[in-house]
Amino acid sequence: MDQGNAHKSVIVRIEGRVQGVWYRGWTVDEATRRNLQGWVRNRADGSVEAQFAGSKDAVDAMLEACWKGPTAARVSKVTPTPAPPPTEPGFQTLPTQ
Repeated sequence: MDQGNAHKSVIVRIEGRVQGVWYRGWTVDEATRRNLQGWVRNRADGSVEAQFAGSKDAVDAMLEACWKGPTAARVSKVTPTPAPPPTEPGFQTLPTQ
């Protein structure tokens, strides 16, 4: 079986200079372009949290892209954790938590 087409779902915490730099908007654009489902939100501690679900290759590519982010971002840590798939279709921005 081709593991590249297997389904993968993660929740990821992105730390560094990631709020106030259009990180959430960039994430929506990048995840949508990769045909991923999930969400993104700011966290009260200054990090960004997101869920990415889709093909293993697309999720892995998105996780790699999270290290760069938009131009003004300075990412210091990307921590993915396996998660159940999202229940809502599409990719959306959620309120800060």
